[in-house]
Amino acid sequence: MDDMPSPTVVLLPMWAPGHFSSMLQAGRRLLLRGTGAAAFTLTALVIPSPARASEAASSEARSCEMASFDGIDFRRLPAVEHRADRPVNPSEYIRLYAPRVREAIAGLAAPVAAVVIDFFGTALLDVAHDLAVPAYVYFASTGATLALMLRLPATREEVAARLRERQGVVDVPGMPPVPVASMPSPELNDYAWFAYHGRRFMEARGIVVNTAAELEPGVLAAIADGRCTPGDRAPPVYPIGPVLSLKPRVDDDHPPHECVRWLDGRPPASVVFLCFGSRGWMSAAQAREVAAGLERSGQSFLWVLRGPPAGSSLYPTDADLGDLLPDGFLERTKGRGLVWPSWAPQTEVLAHAAVGGFVTHCGWNSILESLWHGVPMAPWPLYAEQPLNAFELVACMGVAVELRAVCAGMDGSFVEAAELERAVRSLMGGSEEGRKAREKAVEMKAACRNAVEEGGASHAATQRLVQDMLESYAPK
Repeated sequence: MDDMPSPTVVLLPMWAPGHFSSMLQAGRRLLLRGTGAAAFTLTALVIPSPARASEAASSEARSCEMASFDGIDFRRLPAVEHRADRPVNPSEYIRLYAPRVREAIAGLAAPVAAVVIDFFGTALLDVAHDLAVPAYVYFASTGATLALMLRLPATREEVAARLRERQGVVDVPGMPPVPVASMPSPELNDYAWFAYHGRRFMEARGIVVNTAAELEPGVLAAIADGRCTPGDRAPPVYPIGPVLSLKPRVDDDHPPHECVRWLDGRPPASVVFLCFGSRGWMSAAQAREVAAGLERSGQSFLWVLRGPPAGSSLYPTDADLGDLLPDGFLERTKGRGLVWPSWAPQTEVLAHAAVGGFVTHCGWNSILESLWHGVPMAPWPLYAEQPLNAFELVACMGVAVELRAVCAGMDGSFVEAAELERAVRSLMGGSEEGRKAREKAVEMKAACRNAVEEGGASHAATQRLVQDMLESYAPK
């Protein structure tokens, strides 16, 4: 018995950066809580990205990230045949790996205490059931999106009809009535996949969510009270967030990034930061509207501007500023603004004292980083669940000023110069809306940090999760 290896918890992350990194960070948090008699190891089964070879840079970056996670045993699954020349449905692609996942788990030398599956990979619950291994879903988005997905199996037809009519409101338990315009992007096939996953979540032993009770009390209470699943009880929800990668990148071998050095010369809370995630880019028409709005605002700014993807890639290219910006803009704003045309270290920028506001695409990881550092936001959602995130920031959390976009069909939204100017002035200036958002952001900063410290709600939820995983583990 003394020679029996410690049990392992198997992580099954999705390849997308926001999902992949978030689950690994959550795994690291579990390791920190699982000590002594509650010790276990972590094994990550890595599903190869469906991206074409032209996107190898993203995979290389992920490999570097993986190497930095001490204590996790990474095992890459053999690739499966698939059509790489057409858009990939993540859920269908993950389903193809079920035989590979089953073989990998069955072949592990250590006994498996539990598997943790990305919320787009619920088809892999079948593998866990077949192997009699307890399964947990890791939900890298908001509690509000989780509440919506749990409710959709019973309400999808009604919601889809309102989406087609483009009017009315939708009931998301625990939130104010949500306008149709603030619902997740309609390209999700009338939410058929959301409803499918919401139904399958009910099979999990638990749902681990990257949020905190202090951030989303209403929707988490609605899930616990059964308002999202009338007549049934959802699995226990473990809000363990914010789960973030906050390790410093600066040392003797890696000096501060140029964007950070530029911020060093700015007064506290004086710069508005514009950044739109790993897939955010702008057309020339949109970039010129943003440029005009920033110039007229008189506000100091750091703007990460990316160009359109090349070929069939989903990811932006480095921007050609000469093609995208109005003539003379860089010269006219020199000294108070910096336009950066490639990747920038968002976490380090948001942590900088000079940053006083964030125009964001509303990816949940970006929102959590902003809240962690107490930076108020102006939400500019682009795709997926981001419109709902934007609504929650303004209507529920109160940490953002509204930024009104003009709908532009399936290509997303268009923000006019006058609206961007208004929102930036409100966010950074003396308006009542901006003042309240700044105050709430400071409150949320404290709430986020208190939640993960010993005695905090997220710390306690993590301990409960580790205890449940080990109690469910029965050595053979």
